[in-house]
Amino acid sequence: MFEIFRNKTVLITGHTGFKGSWLAIWLHAIGAKVIGYALDPYNEKDNFTLSGIGAKIDADIRGDISNCSKLHETFEKYQPEIVFHLAAQSLVRLSYDCPVESYQTNLMGSIHVMEEVRKCPNTKVCVMITTDKCYENREQIWGYREHEAMGGYDPYSSSKGATEIAISSWRRSFMNPDSYETHGKSLASARTGNVIGGGDWASDRIIPDCIRFLEQGKPIEIRAPNAVRPWQHVLEPLSGYLLLGAKMLENPGKYCEGWNFGPYTDAIVSVWDIANLAVKYWGRGELKDISNPNALHEARFLALDTSKAHCFLGWTPRWTIEKAVEKTVEWYKKYTTANVYESCLSQINEYCEEK
Repeated sequence: MFEIFRNKTVLITGHTGFKGSWLAIWLHAIGAKVIGYALDPYNEKDNFTLSGIGAKIDADIRGDISNCSKLHETFEKYQPEIVFHLAAQSLVRLSYDCPVESYQTNLMGSIHVMEEVRKCPNTKVCVMITTDKCYENREQIWGYREHEAMGGYDPYSSSKGATEIAISSWRRSFMNPDSYETHGKSLASARTGNVIGGGDWASDRIIPDCIRFLEQGKPIEIRAPNAVRPWQHVLEPLSGYLLLGAKMLENPGKYCEGWNFGPYTDAIVSVWDIANLAVKYWGRGELKDISNPNALHEARFLALDTSKAHCFLGWTPRWTIEKAVEKTVEWYKKYTTANVYESCLSQINEYCEEK
């Protein structure tokens, strides 16, 4: 199915980020002409930097999605056929410190991308990546379905809820599937849970935090031990994005809507459990509860229902939570000595061969 991307020009916004770098590697391996548009990578140990994927893809462009002229210049020059929009401010706690910037990037940045998609004659498919936190979280014990209300308590979550509303508006107003023959555009959104995998060093994320403490030989400090999330390896949602994009290319009027890509229910576990698995596969370490009852609000429970993707796309998760953490820790144990690009390709191949 993914061979459909071979020789097609694919624009990835946010390609220097954690998920974006893995997607760039995967698409490059397939044979796509990958154009990356993003800010500088987070640090010198990022998957993007260590894998060297920036030198392998067709264009590695530094730009902010808030910069309309630079974004327009990129679309004009490269005329991408497919767009995967991943660029975002993706941290809940950071959004409390910079709420305006979070909204500017997540909402207005997404609108800028959709406007370029709308105007670019060669762009046919756009997959907008948001988050499971776009839903109005009522701490319910069952997973959210795609038709449920958008919302969000904190600035990050609410900015993503607002982004989903904007996507729906642009689709109905300018890229309506009922009039595809007129405009020739297919627009969808993809919502995923908490993603883990090698090469993520962002602050306030459990796996990067675990690795930092483990490398220093210190107890892992756990801020919200009882928070429950739908954890999944980075290759799980990426396979969903690629499958969705491929289906949209084949039948552009059918799949342009919102989609959830989450793990099986046994992967909806607590932060404490994830940290314990990281210790298990690292081979040593201990946890320390530093929870603060007066800490900034973060959701305690969140899950996704992925029945729609299973039924209509044929997508299902492949790796258990144990396998997801094992492959994640494997990357961090090897990144200082191994060829990181080859390590990523190896994991992609292993994932694709999984039944």
